[in-house]
Amino acid sequence: MRYLLRAEPSPGLLPRLLQPLAKRDLTPDRLRASREGTAMRVEISVTLPEGMVHLVAGNLRSVVGVVRLEVEQGRVAA
Repeated sequence: MRYLLRAEPSPGLLPRLLQPLAKRDLTPDRLRASREGTAMRVEISVTLPEGMVHLVAGNLRSVVGVVRLEVEQGRVAA
C-alpha cells in the first residue's frame, strides 16, 4: 500500500503523518519526503490489513497541512 501526499511544509509534518501508523503499532516499509518549492511530497509505503486502508487514509487526510492524498494499492517496491 502506498500513500502519496502533497502538503504544506512544516517542521512537525512528518511526525504527524506517522502518527496514524504508530497508534496502530505499524512501521512503514518506506518513507520518502522531499520539498518541491512551496510544497512537500511524501510517499509512505506500508503493509497493512485491507480493512485498515481507508481508516489510515482518513487519518492522513485530516493531518494539518495535507492538501492532497492518493492511495495506491499493490505490492511495496523494494
